[in-house]
Amino acid sequence: MSELTNVLTKDACPPAGPYSQAVKAAGQVWVAGQIPADTSGNLIDGSIGEKTAQCCKNLKAILEASGSSLDKVVRVGVFLTDMKNFAEMNAEYGKWFTHKPARSCVAVYQLPKGVPVEIEAIAVQ
Repeated sequence: MSELTNVLTKDACPPAGPYSQAVKAAGQVWVAGQIPADTSGNLIDGSIGEKTAQCCKNLKAILEASGSSLDKVVRVGVFLTDMKNFAEMNAEYGKWFTHKPARSCVAVYQLPKGVPVEIEAIAVQ
């Protein structure tokens, strides 16, 4: 079995529970879902576009702390509490993932701390 390395950086939202921001294993980085919160864990105000940007900013910081980067992301999972936010989320998301990794986007009933969007990712190192 490959060695597992937990990743924690102060440059992204801290975990809201007993989990790692990311885990490195077998040349991959598995990043936990990121919510629109700052480095102190405070939720940000703003539009769904601004909240999507904060999720992506957190992903970027965690990936860089892992020795990877946004351009090495191979799969993304996006969770929205309202698909009416899809177009605005998508417009902002496209600014961060210009290489178009594989992606799923699903509507969910509820997300932690009542946020409208959460984004997770898998990248290569």
